[in-house]
Amino acid sequence: QVQPVESGGGSVQAGGSLRLSCALSGYRFSNRCMGWFRQAPGKEREAVALIYDGGGGRPWYADSVKGRFTISQDDAKNTLYLQMNGLHSDDAAMYYCAADRDAYAGCTVVARAFDYWGQGTQVTVSS
Repeated sequence: QVQPVESGGGSVQAGGSLRLSCALSGYRFSNRCMGWFRQAPGKEREAVALIYDGGGGRPWYADSVKGRFTISQDDAKNTLYLQMNGLHSDDAAMYYCAADRDAYAGCTVVARAFDYWGQGTQVTVSS
């Protein structure tokens, strides 16, 4: 059973940066979709950034984070990252790493399509 483990959350001032990491031990990246979601209190969980390993496609980003967040992967370390720059109060949320079990299934922003979820890491942004 794959159990993603996130780290790297914390409290930063507006304009600051954080890098989230997600260790995906035992998970095969090849031709599968992985990503980061976030959920703020009282709001639905939303996709932030997705990456599909295979096919040469570009990562997908929510409009609200384009140009500020970067998703990447390190196959050797079986780790997914989310570099977050220019953080502002709207970015404050619990951030979750998610991975799809099925290969060749493409990528979707729909949370229920992902089989493996981490426990989340909290990001707090102060003004």
